[in-house]
Amino acid sequence: MKNSTLRKRRPGTAGFTLIELLVVLVILGLLAGLVGPRVVGYLGRGKTDTAKLQIEQLAAALDLYLLDMGRYPRPDEGIRALLENGSGAANWRGPYLRKDEIPVDPWGNEYHYDLADKGSGYILYSLGADNAEGGEGENADIRL
Repeated sequence: MKNSTLRKRRPGTAGFTLIELLVVLVILGLLAGLVGPRVVGYLGRGKTDTAKLQIEQLAAALDLYLLDMGRYPRPDEGIRALLENGSGAANWRGPYLRKDEIPVDPWGNEYHYDLADKGSGYILYSLGADNAEGGEGENADIRL
């Protein structure tokens, strides 16, 4: 007799019906469908913004290097010259970066550095998520 009394439900203590659960799941699915793409878009834009900030920090360090050395690092020295005095110059006052490593872009690739025409400037950029020339959105090149 105890088994039969355990199976009886008291009025007002019933759980959710299957229809109520399905309605809640549909509402959650709709919310995820609307909010999900926006969150992914913000994450992609966040990586692009991070790359721009890192390029600006590297550019500031390159300008300090220019003030001390009278030139930007040669292509064979690269931005590694911000951390190491590979040329043995007496007027090198580095390291010019706070950390003891050259940052990589948010997608795990190295930043690209080269001298502009006649060494009067430099070109510093990331190739974006796809690490290939050109592209749109998160794959777009990020240049200073």
